[in-house]
Amino acid sequence: MAIITLTTDLGIRDNYVASLKASILTQNKDVNIIDISHSVECFNINQATHVLKTCFKNFPKNTVHIITVDDELNSKNEHLLAFYNQQYFLCADNGFFNLFFDVFRPDKLFQITVDQKSDILTFPSREILSIAACHLSRGGTPEIIGKEINDYNFDSTSIKPVIDKNSIRCIVIYIDNYGNVVTNIQKQLFQTAVADKKFKIFHGSDNDSINKISQVYNDVSIAEKLAIFDMNDYLQIAINKGNASTLLGLKVFDIIRVEISQWKH
Repeated sequence: MAIITLTTDLGIRDNYVASLKASILTQNKDVNIIDISHSVECFNINQATHVLKTCFKNFPKNTVHIITVDDELNSKNEHLLAFYNQQYFLCADNGFFNLFFDVFRPDKLFQITVDQKSDILTFPSREILSIAACHLSRGGTPEIIGKEINDYNFDSTSIKPVIDKNSIRCIVIYIDNYGNVVTNIQKQLFQTAVADKKFKIFHGSDNDSINKISQVYNDVSIAEKLAIFDMNDYLQIAINKGNASTLLGLKVFDIIRVEISQWKH
């Protein structure tokens, strides 16, 4: 069964998600619709990027991903279709692909050229992206619904960790439902920089630090803070059975600093 996923900032209070799903099922009743998230902060493509980037590789080939965040159609905001990792990604040309493809590049990229279902311009995920997604879910080729782009500027605005001999400076990129604070440094980079040396992870003042990486949350007592690599290998600041974002006063784009000692463990 074909799969279409949804990553949106539409929320679940209103009828938007239901209307989008109805449009998809009207066009292809045999498709399996997977909700990745409808709780992306409104217009926050950085958050949408993290949510999708950390799970898309779990999906089978030919999965179609619809990303609808800040996607209203206008003269400067066309809609794009990317093919990567044997999967399809559909979204507005609003900077999402610049963030999503900051390290790797899509195998092919297209400008979506399908006609809208109606003259409603404020709901492109239903009026444009659902048409393209259903075409792909039925085995259609992107060349039928899009014009290939060969000169797209993938210059990224994403912020990378800054590493020198004695420190790593990274930022908070995401706060999950538990209040766990996710940074933009991943396990391999951290281990390469730190190696077998002692370190301290500072998450506020010089008195707020963590000096080891836990394997599970229960490595520390309830209400104690910890550092851990999450299921996607991102360094995370957490509190066992607590909300680290609230209790430690951390928010997206805050700086997390790792000081690396010259002394080995």
